[in-house]
Amino acid sequence: MSKSKVSSAMFFVLLAGLIWSFGPFIVRNINNAELIPWQYSLIRGSAIFLILNIYLFLNEGIKFTNNYKEIGFPGLIGGACLGVANITFVFSITTTTAAVTLMMLGAMPFIAALLAYIFLKEKISKSTLIAMIIAAAGIILISFESKETGTLFGLINGLISSSAFAGFTVSLRWRKKVPKLTTVSLGGIIAASASLLVLLFYDSNILISLKNTSLSALHGFLVCSALILYSSNAKYLPAADLTLLSLTEVLGGIFWVWLPLLGINEIPSANTIIGGIIIIISIVFYGYNARRYRFRY
Repeated sequence: MSKSKVSSAMFFVLLAGLIWSFGPFIVRNINNAELIPWQYSLIRGSAIFLILNIYLFLNEGIKFTNNYKEIGFPGLIGGACLGVANITFVFSITTTTAAVTLMMLGAMPFIAALLAYIFLKEKISKSTLIAMIIAAAGIILISFESKETGTLFGLINGLISSSAFAGFTVSLRWRKKVPKLTTVSLGGIIAASASLLVLLFYDSNILISLKNTSLSALHGFLVCSALILYSSNAKYLPAADLTLLSLTEVLGGIFWVWLPLLGINEIPSANTIIGGIIIIISIVFYGYNARRYRFRY
């Protein structure tokens, strides 16, 4: 594999993370988002499914439907993981600060490294193990905020989302012939279907305001666009590297909701800032020591 392809993949995964980083800003502009998590997840998941299938149709024609027959067990697992990641992210970001949710996503590279080692035999270096320990310290420090109402629930959902997305990433590396974008589409429809079933079970309103519907769909569009970049380049980088590079979402997400110019001005607490710095140190440490391995894949 040429270095140019790997370098290109690294750029597009970084870009995917940057696109995802606008998600928390969109959530903060939704009216009473904490009251409509299932409706939000339904619309966002539906948008991902619809946009992905339109994209596949434009690129492959009607024969794109054959991809669903070839998805196999890895694709089903990946789709289920992505569906869980979508739902739990919504519950996390609507019940705690954006900083807490995004810092929980900081655990993704290390969870992905562990899963990749177990299922794909991708080796974990000593530097990765050290980085995992450093990141764990940061996550524990952030968890001290959980005394606040809703924060522990949001933190736990953030960790579940992080773990599920790591599982999705490993599934992309599992069998490289699996149609990657079809797996993403499956994740969207799983999230949407689960949300619809919950709403029907509790006899809740499915329809929400036009503003909230539009913002939820916009978030789905951004997530889908970034997932296309992320999934299309998964074959060029190991699982841990993919999630590591996508953590531009963490830094960007916290910045957009803090930036006074954009009107949210959500200031992270001291614990979150310190814990976030610790997680960033672990990411930099991991990236510095892992860079020499990247071109082997």
